[in-house]
Amino acid sequence: MEAELPPPRLLPSGDSAVTVEFSKAIDDAANRRVLALDRALSEAAIEGVTEAVPTYRSLLVHYDPCQIDFATLGEKLLELAKIPAPPNGRSRHWRFPVAYGGENGIDLEDVAKALHTTPGEIVARHVAGHYRVAMIGFSPGWSYLSGLDESLHMPRRQSPRLLTPPGTISIGGVQTGIQCVAAPSGWHLLGRTPVRTYQLHREPIFLLEPGDRVTFFATDTKTFAEMDKAADGGEIVAELMPS
Repeated sequence: MEAELPPPRLLPSGDSAVTVEFSKAIDDAANRRVLALDRALSEAAIEGVTEAVPTYRSLLVHYDPCQIDFATLGEKLLELAKIPAPPNGRSRHWRFPVAYGGENGIDLEDVAKALHTTPGEIVARHVAGHYRVAMIGFSPGWSYLSGLDESLHMPRRQSPRLLTPPGTISIGGVQTGIQCVAAPSGWHLLGRTPVRTYQLHREPIFLLEPGDRVTFFATDTKTFAEMDKAADGGEIVAELMPS
């Protein structure tokens, strides 16, 4: 439970940033507190704070040392961190279509072999999951999702690929993720989604926010191609579920 977590630590990050650390490990309860502090800090509009960057377990707060000093800011942050985090926050639930396996998920069969099961069972376990966007980073729209079934936990690839396709749905360690743009990756590629979590000339530019919930459903390659074309034109092909 969140009440059992120790108070956050304040860690200087250079001469113009402070890290508010809630945990040393990946933890949903700590992540909820990170996001709650991020929202509270935004609403407080503290003079001198220039940016806040939420991660799995900490919040990096950039500030102008000419307007506010480390000690004063730290005191304010610790007070804001006492505000209880709501159980589910202001989250939305998205359903993402995924074309699993084949050329869209080139690691699916190898993952099944490594976990001593079948590709179909891997897909079934993956779509059965209820995931939460813990943080966004690495590349535009890259969404790190917590909630991966323990049976799908496995080390990342020993040899990362220099380039993996946009829309990749992959697993690595205890996480699953949504990769929006083509980029290097050491994760295992299960499939691809036509959904653009980042699209520069669309409103909104970023589809997902930390705290959002995500589920997946399998689709075939023909439907994937049709939805991919629609998404390329700016259509949001993910389903936003009723609250």
